[in-house]
Amino acid sequence: MQFKTIQLGTLALAMLALTGCGKQEAPPQQAGSRAVEVGVVEVAARKVTMTVELPGRTNPYLVAEVRPQVGGIVLQRLFREGGDVRRGDVLYQIDPAMYQATFNSAVATLAKAEANLTSVKSRAERYADLVKINAVSKQEYDDTDAAYKQAAADVESAKAAVENARINLNYTKLTAPISGRIGKSEVTPGALVTANQPLALTRIQQLDPIYVDVTQSSVEWLRLKREIETGVLKTDGKNQARVKLKLEDGRTYSQEGRLEFSDVTVDQATGMITLRAVFPNPKHDLLPGMYVRAVLEEGVNEQAITVPQTGVSRDQKGQPLVIVVTPDNKIERRNIVIDREIGNDWLVTSGLEIGEKIVVEGSQRLMMAPPNAPIQPMLIDGANKDNTAAGQSAGQPQAAPAGAAKQ
Repeated sequence: MQFKTIQLGTLALAMLALTGCGKQEAPPQQAGSRAVEVGVVEVAARKVTMTVELPGRTNPYLVAEVRPQVGGIVLQRLFREGGDVRRGDVLYQIDPAMYQATFNSAVATLAKAEANLTSVKSRAERYADLVKINAVSKQEYDDTDAAYKQAAADVESAKAAVENARINLNYTKLTAPISGRIGKSEVTPGALVTANQPLALTRIQQLDPIYVDVTQSSVEWLRLKREIETGVLKTDGKNQARVKLKLEDGRTYSQEGRLEFSDVTVDQATGMITLRAVFPNPKHDLLPGMYVRAVLEEGVNEQAITVPQTGVSRDQKGQPLVIVVTPDNKIERRNIVIDREIGNDWLVTSGLEIGEKIVVEGSQRLMMAPPNAPIQPMLIDGANKDNTAAGQSAGQPQAAPAGAAKQ
């Protein structure tokens, strides 16, 4: 009887233990869990002007190195270093005494030749009449005619010598071949210079307008060409040539330039293509050799998909990652492919469909929430609207009422 009582007590304790274990293994109730609020944007296509930012250097529009074409002693420097000069302005005066004497001698030689020509010409004309009546021999006429032609040639030679002497005399005044900003002088008055010497006396650069040479990889150039041919990018002859500049201090240059040409060869060492743009430079804010970044407009993408940068993170492999809210208010982590930065957004080329919703606010709350917690998406206004300016910001997002945003 005692054994039976102990056996019943043991059985009762075992049933109580099993009942307690069953209650501990039961799943937690989700009905009372609080929904996790997250801010989302709806993926939509918009019109975006595609731009590319390339490094480059400024170069003068025209460059002229001033060298003497005759030798002599420099008597004067007639310009202010670092100033502006106009084409034809006299820059240096070389001692003209020797060249003036040569010119005077050439003029005298010409006068002598012209006087001799007059005498020989009269004789030749008389002999031409006399030979017809056999008053002079044919040989005498031929000699006189030859002397006349030689005297005429001497006159032409003397004229050429005068012109040459005049040119050399004029070369003693070194003039500006172009208009622009002149640099420092490499010689001072009293220096001896020679014709066509290797050392330039000074240098003139035309700075308005000014060139900006930038480089672009051949891979990017091929991609751009392919997108235009397939219709992803739409361009027109006017808009595709516009270029803007970012200066070394981060400011945007006030003047807008145009693309002049792209090189026809690829640099074998770097794989880059040179692009040249020309910019107005009325205030000479741009100086040769300055480092700049040129923003080139490539074309317009009529159906661009962009997402805010705040909604894109990286996985362990460094691949772009977004959190997508499914129609049943579940979350899905998905890798995407991005092309470039456009303002505060990323341009997405693969991984998202129009109409999907991605999380841009509250991702930290999702990490702290329990598994399978309900999601309450809040639609963010002011994102992904049509915008023709590639760098224009979409503005600060505003949360919509919770009741209007629930799926």
